[in-house]
Amino acid sequence: MDFLADTTVLFVPGLRDHVPEHWQTLLQAQLPNARSVPPLEHDKLSRAARVAALDEALAAIDGPVVLVAHSAGVMITAHWAALHQRKIRAALLAAPADLESPMPAGYPTHAALDEHGWLPIPRRPLPFPSIVAASRNDPLAAYTRVEQMARDWGAGLVDLGEVGHLNPAAGYGPWPQAMTLLERLLRNA
Repeated sequence: MDFLADTTVLFVPGLRDHVPEHWQTLLQAQLPNARSVPPLEHDKLSRAARVAALDEALAAIDGPVVLVAHSAGVMITAHWAALHQRKIRAALLAAPADLESPMPAGYPTHAALDEHGWLPIPRRPLPFPSIVAASRNDPLAAYTRVEQMARDWGAGLVDLGEVGHLNPAAGYGPWPQAMTLLERLLRNA
């Protein structure tokens, strides 16, 4: 983990915040200089509140930062990058949720997402090196849509195969490939 020696890894969870057996939570516990955007107490569906929480977490960090985002955390990251300027060393963007498409039952509706500022998804190139790790069978995003997001953001695309939404419901717990992707991203940044 020498490639992370001088860098803080900031985890950006999705709308369900911190899940104990999620790969982000497990990976954060393994990294000595890692933090996570804290969960919101109020306005949990507000895009503006989520972006503000990410910005506050970043303001509390001195030195280089790598973002590791999952699901709607990827969208939080994209919205943050469209509004703020701060040097980010790189970002690993895993299983982005396509908030412009209808979500499965149990997730916010398209109307609720629009009302809370999530739409449209920012499509400008990200101002930092990034990798989008995409699933072929993600119930929250068609692979072709994620492929287009990666292209729009100027991000590298990694095809993970059929890994669902890369969460505990899909069997992830630990996701060792995250460290491999982080190392690749930082060595090439």
